[in-house]
Amino acid sequence: MPRKLLLCLAAAAALTACKGESAAPAAAPAPATDAAPTAPSHAFSPEINADDFAELVKTLASDEFEGRSPGSKGEELTVNYIRDQMQRIGLQPGNGDSWFQDVAMTETTADESTVLKLDQAGKARELKFGTDMVIGTRSGQPEVKVENSDLVFVGYGVDAPEQKWNDYADQDWKGKTVVMFVNDPGFHVNDGKLFDGKRMTYYGRWTYKFEEAARKGAAAALIVHDTAGASYGWDVVKNSWAGPQYDLPAKDDPEARLPAQGWLSADAARQLFAEAGLDLDKAYKDASKRGFKPVPLKAKVSFDLKSTIAEKKSRNVVGVLPGSKRADEAVLYMAHWDHLGKHEGEQGDNIYNGAVDNATGVAGILEVADAMVHQQPAPERSVVFLAVTLEESGLLGSKYYVSHPTFPLDKIAGVINIDAMSVAGRAKDVTVTGFGSSELEDILKPLAANQGRTLHGETAVQSGFYFRSDHFNFAKAGVPALYADGGEDLRDGGVEAGRKAAEDYGSHRYHGPKDEFDPATWKLDGTVEDLQLLYGVGKELAGGDRWPNWYEGNPFKAARDAMMKGKGAEAPAAESAR
Repeated sequence: MPRKLLLCLAAAAALTACKGESAAPAAAPAPATDAAPTAPSHAFSPEINADDFAELVKTLASDEFEGRSPGSKGEELTVNYIRDQMQRIGLQPGNGDSWFQDVAMTETTADESTVLKLDQAGKARELKFGTDMVIGTRSGQPEVKVENSDLVFVGYGVDAPEQKWNDYADQDWKGKTVVMFVNDPGFHVNDGKLFDGKRMTYYGRWTYKFEEAARKGAAAALIVHDTAGASYGWDVVKNSWAGPQYDLPAKDDPEARLPAQGWLSADAARQLFAEAGLDLDKAYKDASKRGFKPVPLKAKVSFDLKSTIAEKKSRNVVGVLPGSKRADEAVLYMAHWDHLGKHEGEQGDNIYNGAVDNATGVAGILEVADAMVHQQPAPERSVVFLAVTLEESGLLGSKYYVSHPTFPLDKIAGVINIDAMSVAGRAKDVTVTGFGSSELEDILKPLAANQGRTLHGETAVQSGFYFRSDHFNFAKAGVPALYADGGEDLRDGGVEAGRKAAEDYGSHRYHGPKDEFDPATWKLDGTVEDLQLLYGVGKELAGGDRWPNWYEGNPFKAARDAMMKGKGAEAPAAESAR
């Protein structure tokens, strides 16, 4: 997540988005059952500790679990293991009498022999999948054909009325293929007066750009990749778009969808612009000026995108600790269990184990659950522990849960998301992604101070980490959500060591087969400290009657105010944590 953690914090060019997917699963899984768990071989203890955490991560990130791809053998092993651990801990099934919540998904595997055929200035050439471009469809159609579609450069592909900015103004986009830059207007020219300056807004996310192109009626959309703007390299794009891609069925998702969408490599884009008589570097400058107008690229594109389509189901895992006094109210801990699976046909190690991303998060919520079950006094509010699927496919498991919650959203006091924990050791600080968003920070701040730590926002604000993990779906619905973990100022080595760890992870392990459990190098004393901190937030929230809200000026506050209207749930005045 997609993400923040120390290991995704530094402004390293190799950092990434959460979007990604696995290679095709070897076989469809058998249905998960609610049978009794097998006896554990490890002797777990109730308190949060490094040995228990390591055992959970080691199992979830093992080769046996095959990278935890949705719809695969790895899913079956994963969700049953999480269920078994929840039962061992003493939780109750969190979805009626079931531990599982089925999430319908459409699996789409694009034919990677697909090429984009360009006719530009009388010259014909082809762009190849993986090298020059990636492309896919969310339409659920096994074949998408585009013939002689005009390519038009639309700057950053943004229509933001409150910013008085519309890259699509005054044109009919039906049948056209739009080409656009990633990130926000002003990013590449370092203009702090445009949008939120260096901090990425949702307009800068590639997901928004495809959504907006679909709303405009385009035939297809292509985003120009650049490492700084995307905050990850081309290899991440290539790996993430290879193999099966998952989505909610179109009938379950009212948002407009493009027939086809994808990315262009920087080299392919530079040649495309040059053949149109344009300089790519100058185009970045021009697209950052108010009043920018779309520019035809003097080219037509054609392609015949064939995909294998399968309708499948994945599962969220839900456990609950019923509250002792106000069981109808809840605090929710969340982590995504899925990763990128096993890439059949790849040479060498082809299992994308996802140890940090996100076996650590799942292990984290289980450790917190164990502590909650055994604490005295027991939590007055219920505490939900939710392990969601399909995060790597666009936060789909959490999106489904928000649409089908096991607790009404106006009964959830707050959400705590754990996605990719730091394993680099103890830190002097705590990173809060989206710092300054909600009054959950007022609970976190004094608890962090008790550990001798301070709060701050993510370093790489241009990367849009706030939009890349599952808490975002709750936030959009109005529910206050906290996304925080270890900082970058390590007690052993300081900021330099923290950033070096981030860069090393982003460059060598993130969304790759080397993201494995490594007891020789992982320093779990800091991980335990982070979990104790997040446990403390939930303990306080579940033990009282507080209803945190978003801070004034936050875009999600109106939704929370509307859902809480008339309930008499007044949040206390916000202490300034910004």
